[in-house]
Amino acid sequence: MTPARRPDAVDSSVLSTAVDLSGGPGMIPAARDLVRAFVARLGEAGVEVPRTFPDDARLVVSELVTNALRHAPGPCRLKLALVDGQVEIAVTDTGEGFPTFLPRDPLRVGRHGLEIVTRLCDEVITKPHDRGKTVYARLPLA
Repeated sequence: MTPARRPDAVDSSVLSTAVDLSGGPGMIPAARDLVRAFVARLGEAGVEVPRTFPDDARLVVSELVTNALRHAPGPCRLKLALVDGQVEIAVTDTGEGFPTFLPRDPLRVGRHGLEIVTRLCDEVITKPHDRGKTVYARLPLA
């Protein structure tokens, strides 16, 4: 999938937040807390947030941060930004490998995280950089 805007573009008018996660079991709850706070900021900014959006956003963030925790050494960074009426979720890690999108298989036990992410999000892309990669997922607010 291709991004609607370049993921490395910077727009100071965009509502965004980020956190560096150092690893360990506290990463997932910290990531979910960031989502909760960001959704509250969206509401305060007058952005209409559908009823299911907070749960969908927490699920996508949990899956992407879990993948970073499992498959990449070192810390990761989670960034959430309101872009073009969607929330862009970006997880940057130090892993060299790209996410593996497996074909749908209802009999497979586990490894459905990216399948869930791609079903909930309009776009999912991975961009390599000199110290790993960033996975971007666009979650619609409609």
